[in-house]
Amino acid sequence: MIIMGIDPGLAIVGYGIVNSEKGNVTAIDYGVIETPKNESVPARLHMIYDGVNALFDKYKPDCVALEELFFTKNITTGINVAQARGVILLACSDRCGRLYEYTPMQIKQAITGYGKADKKQMQFMVTRMLRLKSIPRPDDAADALAVALTHSQSARLGGLFSI
Repeated sequence: MIIMGIDPGLAIVGYGIVNSEKGNVTAIDYGVIETPKNESVPARLHMIYDGVNALFDKYKPDCVALEELFFTKNITTGINVAQARGVILLACSDRCGRLYEYTPMQIKQAITGYGKADKKQMQFMVTRMLRLKSIPRPDDAADALAVALTHSQSARLGGLFSI
């Protein structure tokens, strides 16, 4: 099963593509979709939409796992990221329909066994679980791989969280 994990954002959308077969998970690719800060929000949203569709064209994932949004302070940033997440959801539902959502705490719990793990712990475990030579960069790509790994574990255990 090909799983696309997505870490939503407006400036940077992280993606991680993994193959999960019989309990063995391998990284296929990871990276980011970046949008220039000097562009309008509608133009940036369109770039994200096109970027997600290009990932579907290239990798043909069987399902998509997304990180839920969590904001504590900057509501303006939160609104823009929520708009980007909406565009991502639209692109994914048009192309796949098998969408799953995980909170940051669920992802940390699945990857490290501790729901309040820090970024370094997460990156170490993602690198180790996927047998990568180095920590995936940028951080958004590592986060997206963590989302994909979380779904792989959840799917294996039968606990799917669909949106």
